[in-house]
Amino acid sequence: MPQHKFQIEDSTLFHKAVELSKNCLIVDTHIDLPSWLYEEWFDVSQVSNKGEFDYQRAISGGLDVAFMSIYTSPHLEEIGKSKAKADSIIELVHKMVNNWPDKFEFIFNTTEIPNHINTGKVLLTMGMENGSPIENKLENLEEFCNKGIRYITLTHYKWNHICDSANDPERKWNGVSPFGEEVIKEMNRLGIMIDVSHISDSAFYDVIRLSKAPVIASHSSCRYFIPGLERNISDDLIKTLAANNGVVQINFANIFLREEIFKQMEASDEEVKNYFKENNINPNSSEAREYSRNYINEHPLPKATVKDVADHIDHVVKLVGVDYVGLGSDFNGVGEGNLPIGLEDVSKLPNLIYELLTRSYEEADIEKILGKNLLRVWSENERIAKQLTN
Repeated sequence: MPQHKFQIEDSTLFHKAVELSKNCLIVDTHIDLPSWLYEEWFDVSQVSNKGEFDYQRAISGGLDVAFMSIYTSPHLEEIGKSKAKADSIIELVHKMVNNWPDKFEFIFNTTEIPNHINTGKVLLTMGMENGSPIENKLENLEEFCNKGIRYITLTHYKWNHICDSANDPERKWNGVSPFGEEVIKEMNRLGIMIDVSHISDSAFYDVIRLSKAPVIASHSSCRYFIPGLERNISDDLIKTLAANNGVVQINFANIFLREEIFKQMEASDEEVKNYFKENNINPNSSEAREYSRNYINEHPLPKATVKDVADHIDHVVKLVGVDYVGLGSDFNGVGEGNLPIGLEDVSKLPNLIYELLTRSYEEADIEKILGKNLLRVWSENERIAKQLTN
C-alpha cells in the first residue's frame, strides 16, 4: 500500500465522526505514558511534544478512559527489582491525578464511570504490563488491586515465573506455570482482568481453560496479516477468546499491522546486531544506542495508515462479530514515528471513526468498538469476583 497523507474525502461524514468521538465512550487499554514520567516528570496537563498522549490531545480526540501501563522490563525479575519499580510507577499515575485534579480522575471500577463522564476529565485506571512484580507472592496481587491495577499482562518479551512469552523462543513452562495457575484463580477472585497480549499460544489456551472470567488482549493486532508472528493474535485464538466472551484490543503499531513493515524491521534489527558483533560493541552501551538511532533515521520503516487499523478491526468483526474488538493503541510505547498515518497521536481518534463510517459501520457498532465491548468484559470480571467472594 503506498504511503499518503490522511485525507478527508467526505466532510459531512468526518463531522459525524467528530461528533461520535465526543458522544461515545472511548476506552484505550494500553498507553505507556507512566514509563516516560518515570524517566522524566513533565506536565501532561498541557500539550506536549513528548510522545502521543497528554490531557489536551486526549480531550481533543474524545478519549474518556485511559489504562495507564505499568511496565517492568523482564530483566528486573532476575535481580528481584520488579515490584519496587512497579510501585514507583503506580505512584506516578496517582501523582498525575493529585497534581491535576481538574484534568484527571482515577477510577477503580466500572460503576464510577457514569458519575465522571462529561466532566471534562480523562478517567485513568491501570494495567500492569508483565506479571513479574507479583514476585511469587499471591498477596501482592491484592495489594496491586487496592492500588488500582485492573488488568495484568501475564508476561512480556521473556518467560517469567507465571508463563511463557510469545516473544521468547525458550518455552520454560510449555504454557502457564504451576504458580501461574494460582495467579489466574486469584485474579478472578479479585476482579483483575487477565491480559493475554505477549503470552505464548500454549499459555493462552491454559488461561482460557483456567479462567472463570472473560479475558482481554489489551494491545494485540491480528496474526492473519503477518503469518507466523506469535505476538499478534491468531484466528483460532480470536475465536476461542470470543467464545469465552473476551475482547481483542487492536494495537496501532506499524510493525504489527503490515507484513512488509514487520519484515523490514526484522532485517534492520539483524543488520544492526551484526554490526555490533563485527565491531565488538556492547548492545547496551550508549555507543550502541546512538548507532541504532542513526540507523533508524537513515533507514526509516514504511508507514501503515489508519486504514490498516480498520482492516484489523474488520478482520475480527468478520471472524467473530463486532462484540469482541476494541482499541489498545500502545501510544507512547512503540517509538517515535512508528504509528500509522492518520493515527499519529490520541487527538487523531476521530480519523479512525471516520474510516469505520466510510466502511458503513453502524453507530451502535462503533460505540461497541470504541469502549462498550471492553466495559462489558471489565464489568463481567467484577461480577464474577463478587460471586467468588460471596
